[in-house]
Amino acid sequence: MPNLNTSILSSLPIVLPPKRVQDRVVSALGDARQLIASLERLIAKKEAIKSGMTHQLLAGVTRLPGFTAEWTECDLGELGSFLKGRGVTRDDVRSTGVPCIRYGEIYTEFGDYTTNTRSYVSREISATALPVRAGDILFAGSGETKAEIGTALAYIGEKDAVAGGDIIVLRGAGYNSVFLASLLNSPRVAAQKARRGQGDAVVHISSAALSGLKIQLPDRDEQDAIAAVIQDADREIVALHKRLEKARSIKQGVMQELLTGKTRLEVKEVE
Repeated sequence: MPNLNTSILSSLPIVLPPKRVQDRVVSALGDARQLIASLERLIAKKEAIKSGMTHQLLAGVTRLPGFTAEWTECDLGELGSFLKGRGVTRDDVRSTGVPCIRYGEIYTEFGDYTTNTRSYVSREISATALPVRAGDILFAGSGETKAEIGTALAYIGEKDAVAGGDIIVLRGAGYNSVFLASLLNSPRVAAQKARRGQGDAVVHISSAALSGLKIQLPDRDEQDAIAAVIQDADREIVALHKRLEKARSIKQGVMQELLTGKTRLEVKEVE
């Protein structure tokens, strides 16, 4: 069993620059850490703002300027027809080929909507699977808990894709798919799905159960406007995550350069 003791540690050879150089390196790395910390705080703030804003907009509590019409209640099944995913197993997945969405990825890989997929299958496998079109709403038909059952995902990608098994697809018209998927994942509607889930160890939900979900919808123009606000907020958060990833990468590179002496910082002599 590997171990360290004080004798081993005390005998480790290290190369140190002068103390003033050490202080300069620590200061430079501290600046990088502060930038990373400030970006992390900003991302957390933006995500909290987006969550609260989305909740208010999807519930009709907050209305965007120019919209005053009453929302109407309907059953989800009135918006289109339900289809069943099929024909894709874990062994069928590859890194290239025809875009494919599997039910487990709806929980783990995506938010409320996506323009691309994480998985792909061969053309032969895709021929036996359910085609997915832009605007379709995909539901996870199976899950480990009732809280997550029926999680919805709007596919808004330009490329044709296919849906694997245990996915239920709503295909219809007259609604904004980003708005609808966001609404279907909101706490109020998620609670309805949880009540309709069946099973204990593995929970299932049927297309009939999803069809009976009661939802409140604004007119299409307001749906489009709310979806645009949601997507704008997401683009801002994604941009901040990219900045954070870049800052972390730069810090790691700077550490390697400064702590090995490959890059030297200018240090003024104190007279």
